[in-house]
Amino acid sequence: MVAVSSALALALVAGSAFGIAAATGTGSSAAAHTASAPDVRTALARGPYGYGGGSGHGGSASDSSGATALASATAAQEVGVVDITSQLTYAQAESAGTGIVLSSDGEILTNNHVVEGATSISVTVVATGAVYTAAVVGTDATDDVAVLQLNGASGLATAALDTSGDTVVGEAVTGVGNAGGTGGTPSASPGTVTALDQTITTQAEQTAASETLSGLIETDADIQAGDSGGPLFDASDRVIGIDTAAQEGGSTVAGYAIPIEDALAIAARIEAGQASSTVTIGYPAFLGVEVASDLAGATGTGAAITGVVDGGPAAAAGLSAGDTITALGGTAVSSAEDLTSALAAHRPGQTVTVTWTDGDGVSHTADLTLTEGPVA
Repeated sequence: MVAVSSALALALVAGSAFGIAAATGTGSSAAAHTASAPDVRTALARGPYGYGGGSGHGGSASDSSGATALASATAAQEVGVVDITSQLTYAQAESAGTGIVLSSDGEILTNNHVVEGATSISVTVVATGAVYTAAVVGTDATDDVAVLQLNGASGLATAALDTSGDTVVGEAVTGVGNAGGTGGTPSASPGTVTALDQTITTQAEQTAASETLSGLIETDADIQAGDSGGPLFDASDRVIGIDTAAQEGGSTVAGYAIPIEDALAIAARIEAGQASSTVTIGYPAFLGVEVASDLAGATGTGAAITGVVDGGPAAAAGLSAGDTITALGGTAVSSAEDLTSALAAHRPGQTVTVTWTDGDGVSHTADLTLTEGPVA
């Protein structure tokens, strides 16, 4: 596998996240080709409010001088494509992306970073305009895949898939998606496959948080913010990949897609309910605290609390900002990352014992019941 040069930044392209300065570090609204798009990852790094996930992703797509004007998708390319809007209540933000219809009753394939941190998800079927709420069947944060289920859907047209894995360098492709997060007719970015089996490290704007994805299709199609989770079509309008990331900061346009056969293999494990170290089934456990590893003034070693959700399990147990969690469910906690791992071992509805130290250095212990949190 070939690693992409670290001299150029790569951004996941869940497009357009809309946030407020207090939560995201910016006040910008969505726009294609802008380096100032709000960065949801900043707000979600370290698992805010105690959900057992990783980082959320906003960020813009390629802003290169080689970008071409976007065309509209054809009627054939609209079939089986959906727009996804995720409300990120605890990050005070909203993000937009794309998805692919896998079944007539509303199973949807998309990127994990499109829905990560979501507390509610709305899905619009592009071809008909029908709008549905969606539940998360499961997610794989490591490989950036998520499966959703539309509520009350039936008779949906599904996307045509090519799972042969015989994609070759030089073949014509088209990236289709919800560019700019504006909805409506999807954009279509034509190009060719420029490389296979690529490994990249993605990084959201204004943060050092990153993740590595491998086995990707590279294309010179101009993948945009908002295209994440959308189809990469071959010349016969069959889906060969899921648009996932784009290169920033260079004169060469480069987009990246997860091969559809790889994404479907992960989806099959999610559908079977096979949870693992990377796969979360349904929604994670929710504690209701925001934590940082090095809060000034916090005493002791542990996960320092910077905020508590009103009405959440932690608030009900008496935890507050300035406290430091030192154990959860019998597992010692020495950092925010430890707390995230400890939470991941539990499910909503379970009762756990939490130990913490307050600002005066006094230790406390309480039992609390974890609730259902945002998407991992």
